[in-house]
Amino acid sequence: MNDALIKIAYLVASVLFIVGLKGLTHPRTAVRGNRLGAMGMFLAIVVTLVDQNVLTYQWIVAGIAIGTIVGAVLAIRIQMTAMPELVALFNGFGGVASALVAGGELVKGVPSGVPAIQFTIAAGLSGLIGAVTLTGSLMAFGKLRGDIGDAKYPGEQLVKLLVAAACVFCIVMIVMDPTNIMFYWYLMIAASILGILAVIGIGGADMPVVVSLLNSYSGIAAAATGFVISNIVLIVAGSLVGASGIILTMIMCKAMNRSLRNVLFGTWGDDVAGGGVVAGADEIYAGKVKQTSADELAMMLDGIQSMMIVPGYGLAVAQAQHTVRELADLLKSRGVDVKYAIHPVAGRMPGHMNVLLAEADVPYDDLLEMDTANPMFPQTDVALVLGANDVVNPMAREDPTSPIAGMPILDCDKARTVIIVKRSLSPGFAGIPNPLFALDNSLMFFGDAKQNMIDLVAALKEN
Repeated sequence: MNDALIKIAYLVASVLFIVGLKGLTHPRTAVRGNRLGAMGMFLAIVVTLVDQNVLTYQWIVAGIAIGTIVGAVLAIRIQMTAMPELVALFNGFGGVASALVAGGELVKGVPSGVPAIQFTIAAGLSGLIGAVTLTGSLMAFGKLRGDIGDAKYPGEQLVKLLVAAACVFCIVMIVMDPTNIMFYWYLMIAASILGILAVIGIGGADMPVVVSLLNSYSGIAAAATGFVISNIVLIVAGSLVGASGIILTMIMCKAMNRSLRNVLFGTWGDDVAGGGVVAGADEIYAGKVKQTSADELAMMLDGIQSMMIVPGYGLAVAQAQHTVRELADLLKSRGVDVKYAIHPVAGRMPGHMNVLLAEADVPYDDLLEMDTANPMFPQTDVALVLGANDVVNPMAREDPTSPIAGMPILDCDKARTVIIVKRSLSPGFAGIPNPLFALDNSLMFFGDAKQNMIDLVAALKEN
């Protein structure tokens, strides 16, 4: 292809990436934004294959076939509740792909002469960040599934510092002597260990932030590989992913009132371990928790004027979004104003609740951000909390000694009546009790969220 045409095609692809990313900022335009981004990537792939004068397409076709099959199976079989784990895996795959491409280019480029210093530095950074992203994402995947717990050990930070120093040493050796390819693979091994060590000690509550950060890492690795292979569109795409991932990470940290440093080097609940949580729960809940039933709630909801639904991870686990929408539609038909209050870090990934509710065709206009919903709670008749815990815990606002002190929460406790749907009084990710469950205006509706909503809808229709 003509060089000018290639650059124009890459420019068009880059514009599609940017416009697509902009579209993802709002639910109404998210689908269109996703399609525009996919179109940009398709264009970039086609142009790249033509530009690089590929000698044989056999391996490429085989890779596309295998990837298509694996992707289709994952798309069909993965439940919406497991989407955060899938995103973590995708981050890891992107990171290791960048690292392997950079390594391959390093191997290919050395026989033709001494590579330029910017080439070797970019290759080293791609190997470092890509390998960290792979193993870090695998650890995040295991933590989100509950298969891997937190691991703290003496001298943890020192060990990570030494492994990081080993990675830097390998990059220096690659720059000084690119012909010694073994140092690149040593770098990959050391960086893989660093990825494990960096994530294994982080608490499960912080995994949404970690997944977002690893997504940024995958973009940075891709951008570095773009410099290695001199591919403009890869540099642009990687930079967009890296920058947006960092911005999202900071937004989530702000939503939890925590610094990124605190997320990476500390965990919630350290000061309440060893039985402190149980003792605190006994003191807070003893004799104060009031249990209710579907029939009682049906009578109470008859005649209310407003309801605020607060979805949490329990909603996702029970796949209750469709029955919740059915409840909302039923109440709306009776003249009740029903809205949804969405906390930025509810669930296990950014936008988790928005995705679930969109799947159930909940109107976008009914979804309220935290800053919009909070002033409305004092005038709300009923706040219906579905599986949320830490994001509605008043201790964040009232107890300066709490591990979540200062974390912005949804002020559902200020509603006239609060209905909490949970399987039990178990704590959230932060590992601390929730005084909301024992307030005078709170009622506990124990059980599976989906089944409880089915029973409530049935009771309302009979009432």
